[in-house]
Amino acid sequence: MRFERRIAFFFIFILALSVPAALSSGGQAAGKADDAVLLKLVREDFGRLPPVIAAANNPVTPAKIALGKMLFYETRFSGDGTVSCVRCHPFSLYGADGLRRSVGAGGKPAARNAPTVLNAAGQISAHWVGNRKDVEDQATQSLIGNASPGAPSADAATKELQKIAAYGPLFRDAFPGEKDPVNAVNYGRAVGAFERTLVTPSAFDAFLDGNVKALADAQKAGLARFIETGCVQCHSGVYVGGQTYEMFGVHEPYWTYTKSPDVDEGRFTVTKNPDDKYVFKVPGLRNVAMTPPYFHDGSVARLSDAVWIMGKVQLGLSLAAPQVESIVAFLASLTGEIPSEALRVPILPRRD
Repeated sequence: MRFERRIAFFFIFILALSVPAALSSGGQAAGKADDAVLLKLVREDFGRLPPVIAAANNPVTPAKIALGKMLFYETRFSGDGTVSCVRCHPFSLYGADGLRRSVGAGGKPAARNAPTVLNAAGQISAHWVGNRKDVEDQATQSLIGNASPGAPSADAATKELQKIAAYGPLFRDAFPGEKDPVNAVNYGRAVGAFERTLVTPSAFDAFLDGNVKALADAQKAGLARFIETGCVQCHSGVYVGGQTYEMFGVHEPYWTYTKSPDVDEGRFTVTKNPDDKYVFKVPGLRNVAMTPPYFHDGSVARLSDAVWIMGKVQLGLSLAAPQVESIVAFLASLTGEIPSEALRVPILPRRD
């Protein structure tokens, strides 16, 4: 079945590249048939985004979302009073910050590039090396992260929040029945609930829904090439990746081409398992065209260069410029719309 699918994609790919826009009724019929086959096969490898990324251990409620959004912008508990989640994940840059490595409290650099928070809640874990199990855990641990808000302790951060009286009722509404709801775990749950609403449906989702005109012909050709080239082996599913850990540099050392100043041993730093050297979480590619620089160390500025490097070190291929351009065209179709509510900056409560 896999072989037959690859042959089918090969013919779709050739047709997409070589057949111009239909000029006759027969050509139009052939084009529709090609679209139908492409759509059927693509649905086997990908999935449409949900309205909200649900979690059984942290039900999303309006009260949690409202509180989490405020805390996402809150700086006053941080080590130097200047750092919030949005500093490293501004929505103006699609939930990333455009830096090779983010800068946290006291000007301390983060260990790795800050991935986007958009659609992040649906991935296998948070962070490049999977040292945060989910977005809630990431938010909670970030309170004392060396290059994050950098509070001296979770208790110290909580005490700063408790000094802002208006947060008390907001935490109680979000976590009813708890005696002392203003705590670090609930901070993470609230921020996580907000991040679970950061879903960005795109033209690709419209295509998956059956609107074959949602993608331009060049994007359809790029989609077929993305699959036929082998990118889909790791970048599949609803989030076009984000579900597995893989070695970066299967065929050649990644740093040969990224020119990374430092060699990062990846997940090995967490597990101490030699098999995890240079292993990283496969990033989801939703909105990838909007979130440079690329890779765990932000070592590559252009998406086209990142695509070529991935072909070289992961697949053992030297992609020609037209092949790279085709895949980049498809990736642009993954740029989605940020929820309008997320783009409204909240007014934070006054500290009396």
